[in-house]
Order: sequence, then C-alpha cells, then structure tokens
Amino acid sequence: MSSTFDRVPAHTSEEINQQIRNDIRERVHQLAMHPEAIPRRLRELREEWDIERAIEANASALAFTGVILGVTRDSRWLALPALVTAFLFQHAIQGWCPPVPVLRRMGFRTAHEIEQERMALKALRGDFNAVTTQQDKPGAALAAAGL
Repeated sequence: MSSTFDRVPAHTSEEINQQIRNDIRERVHQLAMHPEAIPRRLRELREEWDIERAIEANASALAFTGVILGVTRDSRWLALPALVTAFLFQHAIQGWCPPVPVLRRMGFRTAHEIEQERMALKALRGDFNAVTTQQDKPGAALAAAGL
C-alpha cells in the first residue's frame, strides 16, 4: 500500500508526473521574472482543487444522482452509487481508481504538488530569506520546494 504522500503519483504515468513537475518549474521561472505577479498566483494556488477534492466531489455527485434516480426512476440506478463507492474505497486504499488518469491528464495535482509550487513562490518572494542566503533565487526556490 502506498503512503498518502505518494500514492497518486505512484499510480500516474511518469510522463504525466514529469509534465506536472515541468509546469511548476516553468511557472516559478516565469514568476522570477515578474515577482509582482506572485501574490496573485499564491491566491490562485489557495483556491486550486487538488485531485482528492475533485474525486470526492465527482464521486459524491454521481452517488447522489444514482440514489435519486434509483428511488424515483428505476432501482437499477442504485448500481451507480455502489460502483462509485467501490471506486472511492479503491482510491483510498491504493491511490488509484478509474478517474485518476483522466483527472491527472486534465492537470489535477496532489495537495503536495500544489504545496511545492506555493513553497517555491514564497521562497522566491523572499519569505525565507532569513533561512537561506543562496544567490540563485529560482534555483533556491525550487530546491526549497523539493523540485
């Protein structure tokens, strides 16, 4: 069983994982040239839905829809919430379920990946200047975020 920290990336193709890391690096380098945009990006990151939230929202919407249709239309619709909850359980245990590859390709990131970008931007902005004195701010910012 994968840890909570790496279970989604462990079940995502390396190509997608690398693209997500590259996107973070590219945004950090762009914002290094335009530091005035960092506060806006930090606000965006606070509002970004991670993959867990997307899965939970989609699963609950599908399960609720299946229950309503099962009660009001045809009891066979109750198979939908049964299937969705099985997928949700599989995701909780393994970090994978059928929507994960689709959501990852759509750009949904883990909370940790979002936090990596946030930490890199805070380092770039100088929030940790008392901790580090490195000259290469984009490189130091990425290093602070573990990238």
